[in-house]
Amino acid sequence: MYNLEEIKSEKCISLETYRKNNQPVRTPVWFVVKDDLIYVVTRDQTGKVKRLRNNQQVKFATCNFKGKIKGQWTSGTAKILTEDETTEMVKLRDKKYGFMAKIAKFLSKGKGKFLAFSIKID
Repeated sequence: MYNLEEIKSEKCISLETYRKNNQPVRTPVWFVVKDDLIYVVTRDQTGKVKRLRNNQQVKFATCNFKGKIKGQWTSGTAKILTEDETTEMVKLRDKKYGFMAKIAKFLSKGKGKFLAFSIKID
């Protein structure tokens, strides 16, 4: 079980979401920690969002930028946030990742509008 304070300074977590046939898909993602929850900002047309709409159960572990696992896997439940909550999380993410976040915004703009979700440890 993670102490979220300990992983706050990490750059990436590997997020495991599940297809309709329960096949796991792992994606390295940026994240922020606030109020005992992990928050991930993405775009609404990505595969992970499509999978989360079908199944809110997730697993995550700290990883490097390429997805190589560094920490232990922990189970959680994802919840898609409102537009206002998403706006707040985009600001927090931009603060944590700085210039890299600006580049990511530009490169991902074809994937729809911003969407954020929280992960609560089970």
